[in-house]
Amino acid sequence: MRKKSDLPTKTCASCGLPFAWRKKWERDWDNVKFCSDRCRRAAKSSDKAASGADA
Repeated sequence: MRKKSDLPTKTCASCGLPFAWRKKWERDWDNVKFCSDRCRRAAKSSDKAASGADA
């Protein structure tokens, strides 16, 4: 069993907080950008708002 401190970490693209590797992200770790579904949705909605403001 590994310690959580031994696992690789990344910084969330939405909130900026660090998050650790999870087993469910094992195959897709290189593409993981957000720490949670909430941050993923927030980033997606802010992208829509920004693109709508430009038009």
